[in-house]
Amino acid sequence: MSVYKNLGIRPVINAFATLTRLGGSLMPVEVTEAMLEASKNFLELDELQKRVGDRLAVLTRNEAAYVSSGAAAGLTLAAAACVTGTDPAAIAQIPNLTGLKNEVIIHRTHRNGYDHAVRQVGVKVVEIGFTIETARWELEQAISPQTAAIFWFQGVMTGIGDLPLHTVIEVAKDHGVPVIVDCAAQLPPVENLWRFTQMGADLAIFSGGKDLRGPQSSGLVLGRRDLIEACAVNASPNHSIGRPMKVGKEEMVGLLTAVELYLNMDHEARKQNCEDIVAAWTHRLKQIPGLTARRDFPNEAGQPLPWCLLTVDPQLLGISRDQIIDRLMAGNPAVAVAPANHDGIHLNPMTLEPGEDQIVIDRLIAVLHQAA
Repeated sequence: MSVYKNLGIRPVINAFATLTRLGGSLMPVEVTEAMLEASKNFLELDELQKRVGDRLAVLTRNEAAYVSSGAAAGLTLAAAACVTGTDPAAIAQIPNLTGLKNEVIIHRTHRNGYDHAVRQVGVKVVEIGFTIETARWELEQAISPQTAAIFWFQGVMTGIGDLPLHTVIEVAKDHGVPVIVDCAAQLPPVENLWRFTQMGADLAIFSGGKDLRGPQSSGLVLGRRDLIEACAVNASPNHSIGRPMKVGKEEMVGLLTAVELYLNMDHEARKQNCEDIVAAWTHRLKQIPGLTARRDFPNEAGQPLPWCLLTVDPQLLGISRDQIIDRLMAGNPAVAVAPANHDGIHLNPMTLEPGEDQIVIDRLIAVLHQAA
């Protein structure tokens, strides 16, 4: 780790999640080797994007695929594609959408920081629904001749008051409006790579640098061929809204390699490994007075993997939840864990390298003993 040592930066053991601010995930050696090999030649980027996309489409059981510079960039390109198609005049007009379809529909409960990626195209967001209930007629009434797309954010934003996604797709099909699903962190399960588009969604967008373990600066856009083609002409190296969202040859090849590895992974063995780690953590930690420990499910972004939930009693432990989290990060090695509610900590095994589960538990117990 001399590259980080020379910069005065301490690497972090990530028991939190595949967070962008922590670097997403760690790439397998096969991915880094493929990226290194890709870096050694010049070529036509458009041709490589097309060939990689064709291969990714076959692997993921989709009509077409595109490698974006992250999932958020995929949202921007998807919004632009729905507004402009492949029309050069419309593409040049963004973000002035006069005369173009300029509205997108989003559930009110789905509004989040990532919909800025959609709004930067220049579209107006039309909200539907409430926390408790959303009626079908609300979506039907919101659709107008100006509607470019309906965006659905899958994951922790998805609530019991939402219209079911299959209903959203059904209504959208009746009105000829595309449905775009943001499923950036919705892997596992691996079947999600084709689940949403097989349900009828027009595009599904994933992060390449989360559970796929590809380059962090990559995203995967899957779905309708005409919309994928429109994403491409709205993106780099073309001079359009996606020009700053450049995808290098290394990221394209790296993501393709990562998807191939992911599809060949033993996902059941991986799940069992997470179960074993959580069971070991829970058994050891629940014996500490002032600390309760139990298996929790699903994990951070709703993926079907377990994690360990700790509940802290600061009076008995002599240390608060936030102090534990801060001391774990301040120690050597630094350990990142997730806050839960006002007195809880989540320990996530899905982002750990072999052997790091023991380091996490040892560091946590050392922090608690220091406070005793």
